[in-house]
Amino acid sequence: MSVCSVTSQIEIGSRSQPEDVLGYSYSESPRHCLTIHDHNTRPGYPGCTLPPHIGYPMLHLKSETGDRWLAQVDQHLDQMLIDHAHCEKKAAGTALNLIFAYVENLNLCREMTVIVNEELEHFHQVIALLERRHIRFRRLKPGQYGRKLNDLVRKQEPARAVDRLLVAGVIEARSCERFKRLADHVSSQAVPDQELADFYHGLFESEARHHSTYTQLAMDFAAETDVLARLDELATMEAEIIAAGEDLPRMHS
Repeated sequence: MSVCSVTSQIEIGSRSQPEDVLGYSYSESPRHCLTIHDHNTRPGYPGCTLPPHIGYPMLHLKSETGDRWLAQVDQHLDQMLIDHAHCEKKAAGTALNLIFAYVENLNLCREMTVIVNEELEHFHQVIALLERRHIRFRRLKPGQYGRKLNDLVRKQEPARAVDRLLVAGVIEARSCERFKRLADHVSSQAVPDQELADFYHGLFESEARHHSTYTQLAMDFAAETDVLARLDELATMEAEIIAAGEDLPRMHS
């Protein structure tokens, strides 16, 4: 699947009927797979259609990014971009660790292999972006967002597997939402940064797809109703972590 497409398959649990939410129309197919038709094209960005606002029902997020984070973007864009590269590297590591932890689940191993490869590709794309902007890639003190979410993971299996997958999915969902906010923000400035806007718009669909993959895989370890209930709990706690924020300018600060 290309990074940008007019129609994408997002598996996120059952819906009783098709609906139109924030510029998307949904149609249901087998295995609770929703086809998302985006009606909002973005002028000047051939081959990619994007909504004017993230569809939170699709991403299961409980909050949206506010102006505090955008102020950090304006003041510390170089650190945000460096942290993004680290995030892609960590995301690849998360998927690889899940293969080692649940190697008997061949479907999970196949899906995680795809995500590992895509996250590493994104890592190298961000590195190339840094190089074009003459920003040196370097170590940064990590933010606390990922640690706080991982602290919520339950200790006993199979609940642990469910939580590890859902936490990874929530992080992908927040990344998706923030990429969209960042892209819209830099494109609306007095002097638009079109390269950066196009770059982050181009990552939107893959992040949303990763979120849906993690959510669907969690249903290999627990009933769908239990998974979606736990996802709702984790998303609520994630929103509280985002609302608290932190001083370090990071992709998830």
